[in-house]
Formats: sequence, structure tokens, C-alpha cells
Amino acid sequence: MQQVKFRLVNPGLAPRRTKLEMPGWAGQPEPRADGAQEYAWHCAPFTEGAQYGIEVFYPHDNELRVSRKNDKLIFDGDFGPPPESGGDLMWPPFRSFGRDYYTYQLLLDLKVEKDWAVRTEPHPRFYTDATDTVPIAVPALLRTEWWPMISFVVFKSPVEGRTHIFRPGEPMLQILILPLTADFTLSAMGEEDAAEREMRGRRIHGSRPTLAGDTTWTSRTDTVFDGTYRHLLRAAKARERE
Repeated sequence: MQQVKFRLVNPGLAPRRTKLEMPGWAGQPEPRADGAQEYAWHCAPFTEGAQYGIEVFYPHDNELRVSRKNDKLIFDGDFGPPPESGGDLMWPPFRSFGRDYYTYQLLLDLKVEKDWAVRTEPHPRFYTDATDTVPIAVPALLRTEWWPMISFVVFKSPVEGRTHIFRPGEPMLQILILPLTADFTLSAMGEEDAAEREMRGRRIHGSRPTLAGDTTWTSRTDTVFDGTYRHLLRAAKARERE
């Protein structure tokens, strides 16, 4: 298992493996049962994907609202005077970055092993948010084996009429640990591979009534769910442990 080491200037960033917050951004802890409200955490691929990285929290005590008016960004928040031991700190830590982006001075160092890199991306709560207020971190791949500090991260600016809100204690972005190079090629399947995959799909479809027998439920919005994928995922993980 790879160990990712970190150092930071502001302990409030509190980097940790991403966790589903329920109740919270991942929804309510309602069971998978008829009449329940569906939430993203009910979906196993989302749950695995959402917990794949490192979440970083907004570390300040002051809420910040980022909006746009007359094609100019407005940063609405009171950070007070700069820290006495400011050093190289930019204060306030936000600034415009061209017309369509803005930055936050992160000052987080993540040391990864050789042939690995870190990539910033929106926090998973961006995909569950119904208010359109979650900050949108722009994807960026950083080779931190030799680059010793993530000085800043870039966010996409809101369109006019929308506001991004940074609240104390809320995660503001996610970081993934990825292979340095996407070492693969893309090609169409040959007949043998295609036939094998088709047969596999047909077998899963044919077994679905059995696999989903006691896990099928209809949500409050009349959406039907079942646990076929979850059953197969559980079986795959069991084989990996053997």
C-alpha cells in the first residue's frame, strides 16, 4: 500500500480520505426500501467513486461567497487582517484568475511515490448539491514527487446569478492519487472479446431476478432499484481477499 505524506500551513485544511457524510452532502440514512427517497449513496459505483480520493476542507472561520456581476467576480467575505506570521501568505487567500476562474492559496504538500501524481477535482458533494453553490475545482495533474508544494488551486467562476459558497468545515475539493502516465491504448474489441463480453452480459441479465430477488425496491419517485451490481461487487471483493 502506498503511503502519501503531507505537510500544510493551515491545519484547518484537514486532509483525509473522503468520507460519505450522512446526514449531509451524501443524503439521509434512509434504507433501500419501498417509498424511500433515493440518494446518491444508494448507488454502489457512486459510493466507491466518491470515497476514492482525499478531501480537503475550507479552513477559515469566515464564510466566503463568490459571485459575478457585470462580468466581474465579487468575493464577499471578511477575513480580517493578515496573520502576524504571514510570511508568503497571500491575504485574502482568494483572487481572480482571468475572467472565468479564481484561485485559492492552498499551500498543501502531498508527497507521493515515484511514477505517481496528484489530481485536483470537484468534491463529490458537487454532484449531489441541488443549490448550485458548491465550488468547482478545476482538474489539474501535479507531479509532486519533485514539486514540493501545491501553492494554489483553481476554481471555475460561477455564471452571473449564481454564487459559490465556501463554509467553515465543509470540504471544498477532492484530490486523487493516480499513476503519472495514463499508460493505455484504446482499440475496438475483436470478435472473441466481444462475444465473451456479450455472453457475460446475457448471463448477468438472466440471473438478475435471482440476484436482485430480495433487494429490489421502488423509491418515492417511482424509480426501481435493485442490488444486482452490489451482489456481484461483494463477490468480487471476496475473491480478491482469498
